Amino acid sequence: MTSTQTTSTQTTSTQTTSAQTTTPGKIGDSPLRPDGVLKVTGEFAYSSDLWHDDMCWGVTLRSPHPHARIVSIDIAAALALPGVYAVLTADDVPGENATGLEHLDTPALAVDVVRYQGEPVALVAADHPETARRAAKRIVVDYEVLPAITDPRHALDADAPQVHGHGNLVRRMQIRRGDPAPTAPVVVALDFEVGMQDQAFLGPESGLAVPAADGGVDLFVATQWLHVDQGQICRVLGLPPEKVRLSLAGVGGAFGGREDLSMHVHACLLAMHTGKPVKMSYSREESFFGHVHRHPAWLRYEFGAEPDGTLVYGKADILFDGGAYASSTGAVVGNGGTLGMGPYNFPSVHVDARGVYTNNPPCGAMRGFGCVQAAFAHEALMDELADTVGVDRVEIRARNGMREGDVNITGQLIDSAAPVAELIRIVRDMPLPAAMAEQPDIRDLPGGASNTTHGEGVVRGIGYAVTYKNVGFSEGFDDYSTARVRLEITAGEPVATVQTAAAEVGQGLITVEQQICRTELGVERVVVHPKDTTVGSGGSTSASRQTYVTGGAVKAACEAVRATVLARAAAVVGRSDLRLDGDKIVAETGEVLVGLAEVLGTDAVEETVEWRHRPTRPIDPETGQGDAHVQYAFSAHRAVVDVDVELGLVKVVALDTAQDVGKAINPDAVVGQIQGGSAQGMGLALMEEIVVTDGKVRNPSFTDYLIPTILDMPPMRIEVLEYADPHAPYGVRGVGEPPTISSGPAVAAAIRAATGKALHRVPVRPEHITGV
Repeated sequence: MTSTQTTSTQTTSTQTTSAQTTTPGKIGDSPLRPDGVLKVTGEFAYSSDLWHDDMCWGVTLRSPHPHARIVSIDIAAALALPGVYAVLTADDVPGENATGLEHLDTPALAVDVVRYQGEPVALVAADHPETARRAAKRIVVDYEVLPAITDPRHALDADAPQVHGHGNLVRRMQIRRGDPAPTAPVVVALDFEVGMQDQAFLGPESGLAVPAADGGVDLFVATQWLHVDQGQICRVLGLPPEKVRLSLAGVGGAFGGREDLSMHVHACLLAMHTGKPVKMSYSREESFFGHVHRHPAWLRYEFGAEPDGTLVYGKADILFDGGAYASSTGAVVGNGGTLGMGPYNFPSVHVDARGVYTNNPPCGAMRGFGCVQAAFAHEALMDELADTVGVDRVEIRARNGMREGDVNITGQLIDSAAPVAELIRIVRDMPLPAAMAEQPDIRDLPGGASNTTHGEGVVRGIGYAVTYKNVGFSEGFDDYSTARVRLEITAGEPVATVQTAAAEVGQGLITVEQQICRTELGVERVVVHPKDTTVGSGGSTSASRQTYVTGGAVKAACEAVRATVLARAAAVVGRSDLRLDGDKIVAETGEVLVGLAEVLGTDAVEETVEWRHRPTRPIDPETGQGDAHVQYAFSAHRAVVDVDVELGLVKVVALDTAQDVGKAINPDAVVGQIQGGSAQGMGLALMEEIVVTDGKVRNPSFTDYLIPTILDMPPMRIEVLEYADPHAPYGVRGVGEPPTISSGPAVAAAIRAATGKALHRVPVRPEHITGV
């Protein structure tokens, strides 16, 4: 089926695609977010604001070593401190001391061995957070330091220290397609390295666990996946799901870093042990140790092509450092492998992707999920190929880019729009920023107000990138969401209530749920039930999936409610050509037949639906072939940078983009996602890296771990394409991740263009540019 473009909108960073309205909005509108004003005025309650009058405070004692054996733990001095209610170790875990998203390899509290710096060893509950911290310092742990494997490139060596005693391989994926020994007239190759990026959400991990009269516990926590958290906590506590109830607290950003457990089970353990509510809230430094990060990667790529630049084959060897525990490393390897050659047509492919255990900090989900690392390498090599054969860098991408009806490297048919050539040409044709003035404002130059240059030594560069990303969970995972919708008359007015467990982490899902209900039921008042585990799973707020999957569930539940209401109305009016229009039932001709209040009376119509997208398939372990993904989303960026080549400082002057979103459910929210994703990609290209030396984190603070601020972000021209996916609700595509993938490689390409240097590592540091 051929997709058609329905709208195309363009915006800058200071204007939006449509006027926001204070009135309720339907699909395609941009209503004000119900949480928006509260957040910008500082009145929104985040998880760190949780409070209980009778609560105590929990603190975690963490390992100072990347790898060590726990010889003994002495908690006597900590327990003796006045105000301390409990000190817990692994011996106090009542259930199975094992958690994890893909493998149950992560203890809630370390047993016998610690495998990374920052691993939780003991817990303290006290009447004041400072008392708890003082008590934690009194815990005496005798460690026997063990040899650590901290270089993932040697993790699979025969003599490498074993992180878990069963080999250091988490997952290996191989993809073989076409000629097993391809050759080509033109061959280009490179090695690339990507540093460890942090999600850097502004709200550190926090939550409140409250023991219940039934012997269970209620946990209020900021998370991305309530039901998976619940399952892991149940295992550790040895309790059934009905006794472990989770409610979503206010989330201050996530980006993948809240998929794994952090303080969740620790707070519950302390609450169950003390019989008191327990609040835990990490400091910024502890947050760096309390969640997973983006996998560092080492990549070796080779492309073979015809003299005109047409690709003949691609080879890639991709290594991900998974750190001490698996988390979602296996799925990251799957994404990095299946999507790691970019949105291009390769007749022959040879890809090997691996994820390994090390004694470095654990790595897991982060926005872009395996595709970000690969994109830096394949886009740099596409530039090199273009230069080698003498073809324009935009045109070589357009020439080799996927189109609808093509087959990707796993043999999967691209059965909806794949506008690679259109996207990259759109960004090329956008107006360029003005050239640097003869007497520029120093604030517009690299180094800014530090007055390091007045324009001397500053060179401008332009770079391009186009990438793609899967949407939703893949490789046969049972990806679904549950929605419950209720329609009733309240004070003479129809009111719809929608309930899902899909986490709102700042992306605007609650607004989308309201928009879908208004569209499908025609009512203005839509109440979003608090997110909790009293309804079925909504899946993870990750993989750019919630508007697609939970949106599909809400749509289906609304349709079921509407069908029930119309069936009742048909019995009342004696005809079936009916539709629901707000507070009345009308004929298809528009004639009002009966009021909704007359049909419902005091009853409510409620339907619960579990909705799935079309299935994916595991890939073949030998060939890597198979329909691994349900949907693909495409984006392109053009970056314009000014580089002070003498000092190595970079100013991003423009970061323009085009993206196909299928259908913009909320156009303003779409633009916000694209802007935010672009900022994170730019951050990785320029400044963001957790520096780990011999397994120890050197910069666990926002003083030393730098992220782009509003002053670093340039104006953005954004063009949104809406080529509907015929297989998705409303034709939507995931939006949040693609801009993170294509923005960074475009910035890196622009720096290479300005400096003439290869720069095959990100983030690009000043010394990489200056050579000093």
